[in-house]
Amino acid sequence: MQGGTRLRENFVGANFKNYDYYIVLSHFKGHAMAGLGGAIKNISIGIASSEGKAWIHSGGTSKTSAWGGDQNAFLDAMAEAGKSVVDSLNEKILYINVMNRLSVDCDCNGNPAEPDMHDIGILASLDPVALDKACVDLVYAAPDGQSLIQRMESQNGIRTINHGAEIGLGSLLYELVRL
Repeated sequence: MQGGTRLRENFVGANFKNYDYYIVLSHFKGHAMAGLGGAIKNISIGIASSEGKAWIHSGGTSKTSAWGGDQNAFLDAMAEAGKSVVDSLNEKILYINVMNRLSVDCDCNGNPAEPDMHDIGILASLDPVALDKACVDLVYAAPDGQSLIQRMESQNGIRTINHGAEIGLGSLLYELVRL
């Protein structure tokens, strides 16, 4: 892996190499551990094998336990794992983030909080950093985004987006084109 500070390798699902192109469809929302879930989270945790999930959650220190690791190491590791996926696919990925039923909790939560934001829409990009950054900016601009903003900030979730830009996963700059 190039450009990372936390991971030197990544562990993906067994069938990852069987596909020439990926379309990553994400439900953008809050997340109890990551602060937010979008394209970057799905190309890292979503594509990871069981060992890979523990590896990322632990910031590259354990293949068996995903719990108890350093929060910032975990957030950086998500960006780095995502970059390894993108690099191996030669950028043959389309990212789509659906911003509806916006809640502070991930769909993976067994009892998620009910959505408390209005639906914003569907965003797409070839750049996962720009896409997640645009989603975050739209949440900050929303009049009813306070609970999701608090979740993102409480977990330092925007760090993943910023680290992704630092290591070359994508750009923080984007142009929002409304269709």
